[in-house]
Amino acid sequence: MRAYDLILKKREGSTLTYQEIEYFIHGYAKDQIPDYQVAAWLMAVYFQGMTKQETADLTMAMVRSGETIDLGEIEGVKVDKHSTGGVGDTTTLVLAPLVAAAGVPVAKMSGRGLGHTGGTLDKLESIPGLRINLTREEFINNVRRIGLAVMGQTANLVPADGKTYALRDVTATVDSIPLIASSIMSKKIAAGADAIVLDVKTGRGAFMKTLEESIELAKAMVEIGEKVGKKTIALVTDMDQPLGLAVGNALEVQEAIAVLKGKGPSDLRELCLELGASMVYLARKSDTIGEAREKLLTLLEKGQALEKFAQMIEAQGGDPRVLEDEGMLPQAAIQEAVLAPKSGYISQLEAEKVGLAAMALGAGREKKEDRIDPAAGVLLQKKIGEWIEKDEALATLHTNEHSRIAVGKATLLSAYTISSQPVENTPLVYRTIEE
Repeated sequence: MRAYDLILKKREGSTLTYQEIEYFIHGYAKDQIPDYQVAAWLMAVYFQGMTKQETADLTMAMVRSGETIDLGEIEGVKVDKHSTGGVGDTTTLVLAPLVAAAGVPVAKMSGRGLGHTGGTLDKLESIPGLRINLTREEFINNVRRIGLAVMGQTANLVPADGKTYALRDVTATVDSIPLIASSIMSKKIAAGADAIVLDVKTGRGAFMKTLEESIELAKAMVEIGEKVGKKTIALVTDMDQPLGLAVGNALEVQEAIAVLKGKGPSDLRELCLELGASMVYLARKSDTIGEAREKLLTLLEKGQALEKFAQMIEAQGGDPRVLEDEGMLPQAAIQEAVLAPKSGYISQLEAEKVGLAAMALGAGREKKEDRIDPAAGVLLQKKIGEWIEKDEALATLHTNEHSRIAVGKATLLSAYTISSQPVENTPLVYRTIEE
Protein backbone atom coordinates (compact mmCIF):
# COMPACT_ATOMS: atom_id res chain seq x y z
CA MET A 1 0.00 0.00 0.00
CA ARG A 2 1.35 3.45 -0.96
CA ALA A 3 0.22 6.94 0.10
CA TYR A 4 0.45 8.06 -3.56
CA ASP A 5 -2.12 5.47 -4.67
CA LEU A 6 -4.57 6.49 -1.93
CA ILE A 7 -4.25 10.18 -2.83
CA LEU A 8 -4.94 9.31 -6.48
CA LYS A 9 -7.85 7.04 -5.57
CA LYS A 10 -9.56 9.74 -3.52
CA ARG A 11 -8.75 12.44 -6.09
CA GLU A 12 -10.61 10.37 -8.69
CA GLY A 13 -13.64 10.10 -6.39
CA SER A 14 -13.31 6.42 -5.49
CA THR A 15 -14.23 5.01 -2.09
CA LEU A 16 -11.46 4.09 0.32
CA THR A 17 -11.59 0.98 2.51
CA TYR A 18 -11.08 1.09 6.28
CA GLN A 19 -7.66 -0.55 5.86
CA GLU A 20 -6.60 2.16 3.40
CA ILE A 21 -7.80 4.98 5.64
CA GLU A 22 -6.16 3.42 8.70
CA TYR A 23 -2.87 2.99 6.80
CA PHE A 24 -2.92 6.67 5.84
CA ILE A 25 -3.95 8.09 9.23
CA HIS A 26 -1.71 5.89 11.36
CA GLY A 27 1.18 6.39 8.96
CA TYR A 28 0.87 10.13 9.39
CA ALA A 29 0.53 9.86 13.19
CA LYS A 30 3.80 7.88 13.26
CA ASP A 31 5.59 10.35 10.91
CA GLN A 32 5.83 7.69 8.20
CA ILE A 33 3.83 9.77 5.67
CA PRO A 34 5.00 13.36 5.05
CA ASP A 35 2.91 16.53 5.45
CA TYR A 36 2.82 17.25 1.71
CA GLN A 37 1.16 13.93 0.88
CA VAL A 38 -1.38 14.27 3.70
CA ALA A 39 -2.12 17.84 2.56
CA ALA A 40 -2.82 16.52 -0.95
CA TRP A 41 -5.09 13.79 0.44
CA LEU A 42 -7.00 16.31 2.60
CA MET A 43 -7.58 18.51 -0.44
CA ALA A 44 -8.85 15.48 -2.38
CA VAL A 45 -11.29 14.76 0.47
CA TYR A 46 -12.29 18.44 0.53
CA PHE A 47 -13.34 18.33 -3.14
CA GLN A 48 -14.57 14.74 -3.45
CA GLY A 49 -16.16 14.32 -0.03
CA MET A 50 -16.57 10.98 1.72
CA THR A 51 -19.32 8.40 1.98
CA LYS A 52 -21.02 7.82 5.36
CA GLN A 53 -18.98 4.64 5.80
CA GLU A 54 -15.70 6.37 4.89
CA THR A 55 -16.43 9.13 7.39
CA ALA A 56 -17.14 6.58 10.12
CA ASP A 57 -13.98 4.67 9.18
CA LEU A 58 -11.92 7.88 9.31
CA THR A 59 -13.34 8.60 12.76
CA MET A 60 -12.40 5.18 14.12
CA ALA A 61 -8.93 5.31 12.53
CA MET A 62 -8.44 8.60 14.40
CA VAL A 63 -9.70 7.04 17.65
CA ARG A 64 -7.27 4.11 17.31
CA SER A 65 -4.27 6.37 16.63
CA GLY A 66 -3.74 6.88 20.39
CA GLU A 67 -5.00 5.92 23.80
CA THR A 68 -8.67 5.61 24.67
CA ILE A 69 -10.39 6.05 28.02
CA ASP A 70 -12.18 2.99 29.39
CA LEU A 71 -15.08 4.05 31.62
CA GLY A 72 -16.29 0.48 32.08
CA GLU A 73 -15.54 0.66 35.82
CA ILE A 74 -18.33 3.23 36.17
CA GLU A 75 -21.85 1.81 36.35
CA GLY A 76 -24.56 3.15 34.05
CA VAL A 77 -24.71 4.67 30.59
CA LYS A 78 -22.06 7.37 30.20
CA VAL A 79 -23.37 10.23 28.06
CA ASP A 80 -21.02 12.93 26.80
CA LYS A 81 -21.93 16.33 25.39
CA HIS A 82 -20.07 18.42 22.85
CA SER A 83 -20.64 21.96 21.63
CA THR A 84 -19.20 23.16 18.34
CA GLY A 85 -18.34 26.42 20.11
CA GLY A 86 -19.90 29.80 20.55
CA VAL A 87 -19.86 32.97 22.62
CA GLY A 88 -21.01 32.83 26.23
CA ASP A 89 -21.33 29.06 25.88
CA THR A 90 -21.51 28.21 29.60
CA THR A 91 -23.64 25.10 29.20
CA THR A 92 -21.18 22.50 30.57
CA LEU A 93 -20.94 24.30 33.93
CA VAL A 94 -24.71 23.94 34.36
CA LEU A 95 -25.29 20.69 32.48
CA ALA A 96 -22.67 18.52 34.16
CA PRO A 97 -24.01 18.91 37.74
CA LEU A 98 -27.63 18.99 36.56
CA VAL A 99 -27.39 15.71 34.65
CA ALA A 100 -25.28 14.11 37.42
CA ALA A 101 -28.02 15.06 39.92
CA ALA A 102 -30.42 13.00 37.76
CA GLY A 103 -28.29 9.90 38.36
CA VAL A 104 -26.42 9.96 35.05
CA PRO A 105 -22.63 9.60 35.49
CA VAL A 106 -20.80 12.56 33.92
CA ALA A 107 -17.14 11.83 33.17
CA LYS A 108 -16.25 14.93 31.17
CA MET A 109 -12.97 15.61 29.40
CA SER A 110 -12.79 19.23 28.28
CA GLY A 111 -10.33 21.57 26.63
CA ARG A 112 -8.97 25.08 26.90
CA GLY A 113 -10.11 27.92 24.72
CA LEU A 114 -8.32 29.50 21.77
CA GLY A 115 -10.09 32.65 20.61
CA HIS A 116 -12.91 34.68 22.16
CA THR A 117 -12.85 33.33 25.72
CA GLY A 118 -11.46 30.44 27.68
CA GLY A 119 -12.70 26.88 27.40
CA THR A 120 -14.49 24.95 30.13
CA LEU A 121 -11.20 24.27 31.94
CA ASP A 122 -10.26 27.96 32.00
CA LYS A 123 -13.67 28.84 33.40
CA LEU A 124 -13.47 26.21 36.13
CA GLU A 125 -10.00 27.40 37.11
CA SER A 126 -11.58 30.74 38.06
CA ILE A 127 -12.86 28.91 41.15
CA PRO A 128 -10.29 29.18 43.98
CA GLY A 129 -8.25 26.00 44.37
CA LEU A 130 -10.12 23.90 41.79
CA ARG A 131 -7.88 21.41 39.96
CA ILE A 132 -8.54 20.10 36.48
CA ASN A 133 -5.30 18.07 36.22
CA LEU A 134 -6.70 14.92 37.81
CA THR A 135 -5.07 11.52 37.64
CA ARG A 136 -7.06 8.81 35.89
CA GLU A 137 -7.74 7.22 39.30
CA GLU A 138 -9.03 10.50 40.78
CA PHE A 139 -11.19 11.06 37.72
CA ILE A 140 -12.81 7.61 37.85
CA ASN A 141 -13.16 7.61 41.65
CA ASN A 142 -14.87 11.02 41.67
CA VAL A 143 -17.39 9.86 39.08
CA ARG A 144 -18.04 6.67 41.05
CA ARG A 145 -18.39 8.54 44.35
CA ILE A 146 -20.34 11.68 43.40
CA GLY A 147 -21.31 10.97 39.78
CA LEU A 148 -19.30 13.84 38.32
CA ALA A 149 -15.77 14.89 37.32
CA VAL A 150 -14.29 17.29 34.75
CA MET A 151 -10.65 17.08 33.70
CA GLY A 152 -8.34 18.11 30.87
CA GLN A 153 -7.88 15.96 27.80
CA THR A 154 -4.76 13.81 27.76
CA ALA A 155 -2.09 14.57 25.15
CA ASN A 156 -2.29 11.01 23.78
CA LEU A 157 -6.02 11.13 23.06
CA VAL A 158 -6.53 11.03 19.25
CA PRO A 159 -3.04 12.35 18.31
CA ALA A 160 -3.77 11.88 14.59
CA ASP A 161 -6.58 14.43 14.85
CA GLY A 162 -4.27 17.02 16.40
CA LYS A 163 -1.77 16.60 13.57
CA THR A 164 -4.31 16.61 10.74
CA TYR A 165 -6.20 19.59 12.21
CA ALA A 166 -3.01 21.66 12.35
CA LEU A 167 -2.40 20.78 8.70
CA ARG A 168 -5.99 21.55 7.69
CA ASP A 169 -5.65 24.95 9.34
CA VAL A 170 -2.84 25.97 6.97
CA THR A 171 -4.08 24.24 3.79
CA ALA A 172 -7.61 25.72 3.52
CA THR A 173 -9.26 22.35 4.24
CA VAL A 174 -10.86 23.11 7.62
CA ASP A 175 -14.42 23.57 6.37
CA SER A 176 -15.05 20.04 5.08
CA ILE A 177 -18.04 18.31 6.69
CA PRO A 178 -16.48 14.79 6.80
CA LEU A 179 -13.24 16.17 8.26
CA ILE A 180 -15.01 18.33 10.86
CA ALA A 181 -17.42 15.54 11.84
CA SER A 182 -14.71 12.90 12.22
CA SER A 183 -12.50 15.30 14.20
CA ILE A 184 -15.23 16.04 16.75
CA MET A 185 -16.62 12.52 17.04
CA SER A 186 -13.22 10.83 17.33
CA LYS A 187 -12.46 12.75 20.54
CA LYS A 188 -15.88 11.98 22.05
CA ILE A 189 -15.61 8.26 21.25
CA ALA A 190 -12.00 8.01 22.49
CA ALA A 191 -13.08 9.64 25.78
CA GLY A 192 -15.24 6.59 26.55
CA ALA A 193 -18.80 7.82 25.98
CA ASP A 194 -21.59 5.27 25.50
CA ALA A 195 -23.86 7.93 23.97
CA ILE A 196 -23.33 11.49 22.74
CA VAL A 197 -25.39 14.70 22.69
CA LEU A 198 -24.19 17.37 20.27
CA ASP A 199 -24.91 21.09 20.45
CA VAL A 200 -24.27 22.30 16.90
CA LYS A 201 -24.21 26.08 16.81
CA THR A 202 -25.40 28.11 13.85
CA GLY A 203 -25.21 31.83 13.07
CA ARG A 204 -22.80 34.77 13.16
CA GLY A 205 -20.93 33.59 16.26
CA ALA A 206 -20.69 29.94 15.18
CA PHE A 207 -18.17 27.99 13.13
CA MET A 208 -20.98 27.05 10.74
CA LYS A 209 -22.62 30.32 9.70
CA THR A 210 -25.71 29.02 7.88
CA LEU A 211 -28.52 26.79 9.11
CA GLU A 212 -28.10 24.48 6.11
CA GLU A 213 -24.40 23.88 6.86
CA SER A 214 -25.12 23.32 10.54
CA ILE A 215 -27.84 20.75 9.81
CA GLU A 216 -25.52 18.97 7.36
CA LEU A 217 -22.78 18.78 10.01
CA ALA A 218 -25.24 17.62 12.68
CA LYS A 219 -26.55 14.84 10.41
CA ALA A 220 -23.01 13.73 9.55
CA MET A 221 -22.07 13.41 13.25
CA VAL A 222 -25.27 11.56 14.16
CA GLU A 223 -24.61 9.15 11.28
CA ILE A 224 -21.06 8.52 12.55
CA GLY A 225 -22.41 7.81 16.04
CA GLU A 226 -24.93 5.31 14.74
CA LYS A 227 -22.36 3.64 12.45
CA VAL A 228 -19.98 3.00 15.36
CA GLY A 229 -22.68 1.94 17.83
CA LYS A 230 -23.02 5.15 19.86
CA LYS A 231 -26.52 6.54 20.32
CA THR A 232 -26.29 10.17 19.24
CA ILE A 233 -28.64 13.16 19.26
CA ALA A 234 -27.78 16.59 17.81
CA LEU A 235 -29.51 19.89 18.54
CA VAL A 236 -28.91 22.74 16.09
CA THR A 237 -28.96 25.88 18.24
CA ASP A 238 -28.74 29.62 17.72
CA MET A 239 -25.49 31.56 17.96
CA ASP A 240 -26.45 34.77 16.13
CA GLN A 241 -26.17 36.44 19.54
CA PRO A 242 -24.31 35.24 22.65
CA LEU A 243 -25.93 32.64 24.88
CA GLY A 244 -26.79 34.19 28.24
CA LEU A 245 -25.44 37.59 29.29
CA ALA A 246 -21.88 36.84 30.45
CA VAL A 247 -18.89 36.47 28.13
CA GLY A 248 -15.70 35.79 30.07
CA ASN A 249 -14.42 33.20 32.52
CA ALA A 250 -15.27 34.17 36.11
CA LEU A 251 -18.30 36.06 34.76
CA GLU A 252 -19.60 32.86 33.14
CA VAL A 253 -19.01 30.85 36.32
CA GLN A 254 -21.06 33.44 38.20
CA GLU A 255 -23.82 33.14 35.60
CA ALA A 256 -23.78 29.33 35.77
CA ILE A 257 -24.18 29.52 39.57
CA ALA A 258 -27.18 31.83 39.09
CA VAL A 259 -28.82 29.30 36.74
CA LEU A 260 -28.17 26.46 39.19
CA LYS A 261 -29.96 28.59 41.80
CA GLY A 262 -33.01 28.81 39.54
CA LYS A 263 -32.18 32.32 38.33
CA GLY A 264 -29.96 33.55 35.50
CA PRO A 265 -30.75 34.21 31.82
CA SER A 266 -33.72 32.30 30.46
CA ASP A 267 -32.01 31.29 27.20
CA LEU A 268 -29.07 29.63 28.98
CA ARG A 269 -31.42 27.88 31.40
CA GLU A 270 -33.68 26.62 28.58
CA LEU A 271 -30.84 25.32 26.44
CA CYS A 272 -29.33 23.47 29.40
CA LEU A 273 -32.71 21.84 30.08
CA GLU A 274 -33.04 20.82 26.41
CA LEU A 275 -29.51 19.39 26.13
CA GLY A 276 -29.73 17.78 29.56
CA ALA A 277 -33.06 16.14 28.73
CA SER A 278 -31.47 14.45 25.71
CA MET A 279 -28.58 13.24 27.90
CA VAL A 280 -30.91 11.79 30.55
CA TYR A 281 -33.05 10.16 27.85
CA LEU A 282 -30.02 8.53 26.16
CA ALA A 283 -28.88 7.29 29.58
CA ARG A 284 -32.25 5.50 29.84
CA LYS A 285 -33.23 7.39 33.00
CA SER A 286 -36.53 8.44 31.41
CA ASP A 287 -38.89 7.08 28.78
CA THR A 288 -39.20 10.34 26.85
CA ILE A 289 -37.24 13.55 26.43
CA GLY A 290 -40.22 15.49 27.79
CA GLU A 291 -40.24 13.40 30.96
CA ALA A 292 -36.48 13.91 31.33
CA ARG A 293 -36.90 17.67 31.02
CA GLU A 294 -39.47 17.74 33.82
CA LYS A 295 -37.16 15.68 36.01
CA LEU A 296 -34.29 18.14 35.45
CA LEU A 297 -36.51 21.14 36.10
CA THR A 298 -37.47 19.66 39.48
CA LEU A 299 -33.81 19.02 40.38
CA LEU A 300 -32.96 22.61 39.46
CA GLU A 301 -35.80 24.06 41.51
CA LYS A 302 -34.95 21.92 44.56
CA GLY A 303 -31.29 22.97 44.51
CA GLN A 304 -29.99 19.44 43.94
CA ALA A 305 -27.99 20.42 40.85
CA LEU A 306 -26.33 23.22 42.85
CA GLU A 307 -25.46 20.73 45.59
CA LYS A 308 -23.91 18.41 43.00
CA PHE A 309 -21.76 21.30 41.71
CA ALA A 310 -20.62 21.97 45.30
CA GLN A 311 -19.61 18.30 45.64
CA MET A 312 -17.61 18.46 42.40
CA ILE A 313 -15.83 21.67 43.41
CA GLU A 314 -14.82 20.18 46.77
CA ALA A 315 -13.78 16.84 45.25
CA GLN A 316 -11.44 18.67 42.85
CA GLY A 317 -9.81 20.81 45.53
CA GLY A 318 -11.91 23.93 45.14
CA ASP A 319 -13.73 25.97 47.76
CA PRO A 320 -17.50 25.37 47.54
CA ARG A 321 -18.17 28.54 49.55
CA VAL A 322 -17.82 30.32 46.19
CA LEU A 323 -21.42 29.28 45.47
CA GLU A 324 -22.68 31.60 48.22
CA ASP A 325 -19.90 34.21 48.07
CA GLU A 326 -19.28 35.11 44.44
CA GLY A 327 -16.83 37.78 45.63
CA MET A 328 -14.39 34.88 45.96
CA LEU A 329 -14.23 34.73 42.16
CA PRO A 330 -11.70 36.99 40.39
CA GLN A 331 -13.04 40.56 40.14
CA ALA A 332 -12.02 43.15 37.51
CA ALA A 333 -10.58 46.39 38.86
CA ILE A 334 -12.13 48.32 35.96
CA GLN A 335 -15.82 48.03 35.10
CA GLU A 336 -17.01 50.48 32.47
CA ALA A 337 -20.48 50.78 30.95
CA VAL A 338 -20.92 51.06 27.17
CA LEU A 339 -23.83 53.41 26.44
CA ALA A 340 -26.32 53.27 23.59
CA PRO A 341 -25.69 55.97 20.95
CA LYS A 342 -29.46 56.27 20.28
CA SER A 343 -32.84 54.93 21.34
CA GLY A 344 -34.49 51.99 19.61
CA TYR A 345 -34.84 48.22 19.44
CA ILE A 346 -31.80 45.94 19.43
CA SER A 347 -32.11 44.35 16.00
CA GLN A 348 -28.69 42.65 15.84
CA LEU A 349 -26.10 41.59 18.39
CA GLU A 350 -23.28 39.87 16.53
CA ALA A 351 -21.97 37.14 18.78
CA GLU A 352 -18.53 36.97 17.19
CA LYS A 353 -17.90 40.69 17.74
CA VAL A 354 -18.96 40.41 21.39
CA GLY A 355 -16.47 37.56 21.71
CA LEU A 356 -13.74 39.66 20.11
CA ALA A 357 -14.53 42.50 22.53
CA ALA A 358 -14.11 40.07 25.45
CA MET A 359 -10.82 38.86 23.99
CA ALA A 360 -9.60 42.45 23.62
CA LEU A 361 -10.30 42.93 27.34
CA GLY A 362 -8.13 39.91 28.20
CA ALA A 363 -10.68 37.08 28.39
CA GLY A 364 -9.33 34.99 25.51
CA ARG A 365 -6.21 33.78 23.73
CA GLU A 366 -4.88 34.67 20.30
CA LYS A 367 -2.04 32.12 20.73
CA LYS A 368 -1.98 28.95 22.85
CA GLU A 369 0.67 30.38 25.17
CA ASP A 370 -1.28 33.59 25.92
CA ARG A 371 -2.44 34.02 29.51
CA ILE A 372 -6.11 34.63 30.22
CA ASP A 373 -7.34 37.22 32.72
CA PRO A 374 -10.12 35.26 34.49
CA ALA A 375 -11.85 38.48 35.63
CA ALA A 376 -12.03 40.01 32.13
CA GLY A 377 -15.05 39.95 29.87
CA VAL A 378 -18.35 41.51 28.90
CA LEU A 379 -21.62 41.52 30.83
CA LEU A 380 -24.51 42.29 28.48
CA GLN A 381 -27.48 44.37 29.60
CA LYS A 382 -29.49 44.29 26.37
CA LYS A 383 -30.09 41.62 23.74
CA ILE A 384 -32.03 41.26 20.48
CA GLY A 385 -35.64 42.43 20.59
CA GLU A 386 -35.25 44.68 23.64
CA TRP A 387 -35.84 48.43 23.68
CA ILE A 388 -33.04 50.72 24.83
CA GLU A 389 -32.95 54.45 25.56
CA LYS A 390 -30.13 56.69 24.35
CA ASP A 391 -27.26 56.71 26.91
CA GLU A 392 -28.65 53.62 28.68
CA ALA A 393 -26.09 50.84 29.25
CA LEU A 394 -25.82 48.21 26.50
CA ALA A 395 -23.19 46.27 28.43
CA THR A 396 -20.43 46.55 31.01
CA LEU A 397 -16.78 45.90 30.17
CA HIS A 398 -14.64 44.11 32.79
CA THR A 399 -10.84 44.35 32.64
CA ASN A 400 -7.76 44.97 34.74
CA GLU A 401 -5.96 47.11 32.15
CA HIS A 402 -7.04 50.63 31.11
CA SER A 403 -5.22 50.20 27.79
CA ARG A 404 -7.71 47.53 26.72
CA ILE A 405 -10.88 49.61 27.18
CA ALA A 406 -10.83 51.60 23.92
CA VAL A 407 -10.62 48.57 21.60
CA GLY A 408 -13.07 46.59 23.72
CA LYS A 409 -15.60 49.42 23.65
CA ALA A 410 -15.31 50.05 19.90
CA THR A 411 -15.62 46.34 19.13
CA LEU A 412 -18.65 45.91 21.35
CA LEU A 413 -20.44 48.93 19.88
CA SER A 414 -19.88 47.50 16.38
CA ALA A 415 -21.69 44.30 17.49
CA TYR A 416 -24.96 46.16 18.14
CA THR A 417 -27.47 47.39 15.57
CA ILE A 418 -30.29 49.58 16.91
CA SER A 419 -33.46 49.92 14.83
CA SER A 420 -36.63 51.98 15.09
CA GLN A 421 -38.74 48.90 14.31
CA PRO A 422 -39.31 45.94 16.67
CA VAL A 423 -37.74 42.64 15.62
CA GLU A 424 -38.55 39.01 16.33
CA ASN A 425 -36.06 36.86 18.17
CA THR A 426 -34.63 33.82 16.42
CA PRO A 427 -35.45 30.35 17.81
CA LEU A 428 -33.13 28.99 20.48
CA VAL A 429 -33.27 25.44 19.02
CA TYR A 430 -33.80 25.11 15.27
CA ARG A 431 -33.75 21.36 14.86
CA THR A 432 -33.25 18.11 16.75
CA ILE A 433 -31.61 15.36 14.72
CA GLU A 434 -31.68 11.67 15.63
CA GLU A 435 -31.13 8.48 13.71
